[in-house]
Amino acid sequence: MRILRDTTPSRDGYHMPGEFEPHEGCLMIFPERADSWQYGAYAARRAFVRVAEAIARSEKVTVCAGAAQYDNARSMLPPHIRVVEMESDDAWARDYCPTFVRNGKGDVRGVDWGFNAWGGLHDGLYFPWDRDNRMARKLCDLLERDVYDKRDFILEGGSIHVDGEGTCLTTEACLLSRGRNPDLTREQIEECLREYLGISTVIWLPCGIYNDETNEHVDNICAFTAPGEVVLSWTEDREDVQYAMSAACLEVLERAVDAKGRRLKVHRLPLPGPVTITREECQGLDLNGDEPTRTPGERLAASYVNFYISNGHIVMPGFHDPADEQAREILQGLFPDREVVQIYARDILIGGGNIHCITQQIPGEPPGAAAGGKPDGGATTESDG
Repeated sequence: MRILRDTTPSRDGYHMPGEFEPHEGCLMIFPERADSWQYGAYAARRAFVRVAEAIARSEKVTVCAGAAQYDNARSMLPPHIRVVEMESDDAWARDYCPTFVRNGKGDVRGVDWGFNAWGGLHDGLYFPWDRDNRMARKLCDLLERDVYDKRDFILEGGSIHVDGEGTCLTTEACLLSRGRNPDLTREQIEECLREYLGISTVIWLPCGIYNDETNEHVDNICAFTAPGEVVLSWTEDREDVQYAMSAACLEVLERAVDAKGRRLKVHRLPLPGPVTITREECQGLDLNGDEPTRTPGERLAASYVNFYISNGHIVMPGFHDPADEQAREILQGLFPDREVVQIYARDILIGGGNIHCITQQIPGEPPGAAAGGKPDGGATTESDG
């Protein structure tokens, strides 16, 4: 593995592919942090295992586990899912595993961004975060991929979505927050995204999902489903605080033009009803320092947009909510060649994110160079039973 410091992906002819393009595999991290995952993380681990198994139906999955949890992870996960011992501070693979970029020949490299727990000492969620910040480079070494050193720029994978054709989605609430890159202007941040993602156009949404403690990551509010098409978290309830937030994003998307000069086609994906944490769930969480992680009745940032696109499947969250089925049907219509698998994800959501947040794709061959997965087109639901 080479650590590349004197060049950028854009200069070298690399770009970040869309998530809907073929994958070589997926990275995840086994949960154990007691102030993130209630009651010893047992329920969270079962949910993570179901996600890993669904993804592993059509692509290779690697799960990182700390020394204390390696044996448990190996026991709970099936043999065809690789488990490696690697320490981290929590289990958000999307945010501090490498962002992968690819060139026209199919060569893949990683980008090692700086990570400071979603805001550092200004408004970050935990301290320290040094083990998380080392994971991207370690994983590139494991995967034998060269890596671009960009640790001087704070960015999480959940704060960006790309179409693979030159367009990036992000939110102002996140990337312009004081806890990330306060000395950089919006234009300087855009230039960094251009150089390290290989894109030319940035579409800035004003905000994300209400009470999303990541400063409103884009992957919870809006995602590309194909070049020129996005899904947007939506509610028809004008009394819900989320209505104005989603409407502000819709206004931006409807007037946006992507890198290819296209107007975006926006598909509205309904939100579940407000999901709040219970007193019993709060009692199962350790303190974060001397403060409670959550308080009873706190609204969690539940969204169906937080799904993962694998080679053959859409792995999406469910909340035992009346909107579960409608959201699943919409995604099945948008991805007719993939099977939609809906997994009950409350035990992931309690930790602060969802299925997209706990996964990170490794790109495969460019489209047309290799077939990805063997989708069979149906929709299934998995739950605790």
